[in-house]
Amino acid sequence: MTTAIYCHTDCLAHEMGGWHPESPARLQAIEDQLIASRIDSCIDHRDAPLADVEAIARVHHQDAIARVRDNVPPPGSPADAYYPIDGDTLLNAHSWKAALRAAGAAIAATDAVIAGDLDNAFCAVRPPGHHARPSEPMGFCLFNNVAIAARHALEVHGLERVAIVDFDVHHGNGTEEAFVYEPRVMMVSFFQHPFYPYSGVGGESQFNPNMVNVPVAAYTGGEKVRQLVTELWLPALRAFRPQMIFISAGFDAHREDDMGQMGLVEADYAWITRQIMAVANEHAGGRIVSCLEGGYNLSALARSVVAHLKALAELE
Repeated sequence: MTTAIYCHTDCLAHEMGGWHPESPARLQAIEDQLIASRIDSCIDHRDAPLADVEAIARVHHQDAIARVRDNVPPPGSPADAYYPIDGDTLLNAHSWKAALRAAGAAIAATDAVIAGDLDNAFCAVRPPGHHARPSEPMGFCLFNNVAIAARHALEVHGLERVAIVDFDVHHGNGTEEAFVYEPRVMMVSFFQHPFYPYSGVGGESQFNPNMVNVPVAAYTGGEKVRQLVTELWLPALRAFRPQMIFISAGFDAHREDDMGQMGLVEADYAWITRQIMAVANEHAGGRIVSCLEGGYNLSALARSVVAHLKALAELE
């Protein structure tokens, strides 16, 4: 297997204050664990390019793009100068470029995987994306990296069916909103409920067969999650026959992560990844692009990403 990891130092420059859980330390912890686990040399490391605004505009309204681009503090601003998008989503002077790198990583990985240059890829990027709605950034997220990449696969590469798998502890409301009426995209997810962003239950999506979003109670552990993946996700994905699979890889459903109240461990993330790979191998030529979403306990995040990457690269 040829597996790549896309990242860029610009993704470290975006920060929202020393108190904020979505911090540059997340990417540093992942890098350190890759080295400690001795798989660093087994993964192809690639720099994330800057996304074109045109690619972002396939998902996001111009007003949403302008809200990020036009409100970053100007160069030379104090280090603690921030523009608040909402109560927990802020911009610093480097946020625009970081957001372009995060989306650019997902697009570049998509191009490389479709071209056959890579079997699959993981984008170790921030800011994350799955809460970013077409109309506005929110929930730590500026642009919806996975949704942008999925649109790129459809509109630029001409794929007819793509799937998005979201295993973050929070519902990917932005992704659902972007594709709820798009029959070429299937979204499958589980998420703690009731919990931020208090979506994914009821509404139009419950009547749309391309949305298989499964709420679970707090303290749900790996056995229950494996059951719902087996009984709900996998049959839907196999019936849909995706030509490519994108993963919103949030690791905040880990039992050590205080941002959620679920009970997954590294072995669960590895198992889920292998199930996704089996579907990709059956229908999509193995093509997978995974993008980092949540995960805020640094040790649990880093260990879980390594488990995810080991599965993607078939290293165990």
